[in-house]
Amino acid sequence: MPSIRIYQKKQIRLDRLNFRQTQMFKIGNVGVAAVKNRLAAAEGPTDSSAKPLTKRYAIRKTKLGKGNRRNLMLTGDMQRNFQVRTVSENKAKASNSTRKDRIKAWITNKIEPWIVFSPRNRTAVLDATNRILIENKSRLLLEKSLGGKQL
Repeated sequence: MPSIRIYQKKQIRLDRLNFRQTQMFKIGNVGVAAVKNRLAAAEGPTDSSAKPLTKRYAIRKTKLGKGNRRNLMLTGDMQRNFQVRTVSENKAKASNSTRKDRIKAWITNKIEPWIVFSPRNRTAVLDATNRILIENKSRLLLEKSLGGKQL
């Protein structure tokens, strides 16, 4: 049986399946909250425990009463300033809000990646996306039945 190769030069665009900015903001906030919860539990990017702190820093942090776990909560600014910054119909970007914390985040990210989605974070975002798609289902079906613009 002969094989057939199909080449496609352009990317498929599904314009009618875009989210509204408020919906994308909700999805972004779910992702940020999932990452913050993972960090507060001192878990790394694979949902296992985070790398241990250096001995000196662990001693200093313990003396301040903050524990000796890598949870980005010495002052609390790293987690407090990590939020959704820009939103469009198909993307939501999150980062730290102040320049000082963006530099600290970049340095900390070199030690161990923390501004990433772990498998549990991905499932939380997918669940939120599915809820929003279910909300949109009636709107999409209504536009099709009224003879709205078809692809």
